[in-house]
Amino acid sequence: MGILAWLVLGLIAGALAKLIYPGHQGGGIFATIGLGILGALVGGYVGQALLGSSGAAAASVGALTIPSVIFAVLGAMLLIFIWGLLTRSAA
Repeated sequence: MGILAWLVLGLIAGALAKLIYPGHQGGGIFATIGLGILGALVGGYVGQALLGSSGAAAASVGALTIPSVIFAVLGAMLLIFIWGLLTRSAA
């Protein structure tokens, strides 16, 4: 997939994860895209390892399908959770 597909998937997944996850996460458009892209990688690899799903594999390569967006959002929400744990203990 091209860089444009990664950016679109990242924007969609990051925005949905921030919308669904409770609380305030902060960050601008670039943080949202980065969160979504990293979430797609994490969600894709974890989903593929646990479920062996082709939708999870599609998320890890940046494909724009419904299952890949779902796995990317779940991965981004996992990253938000981990980031919250790290910043809460540091403060």
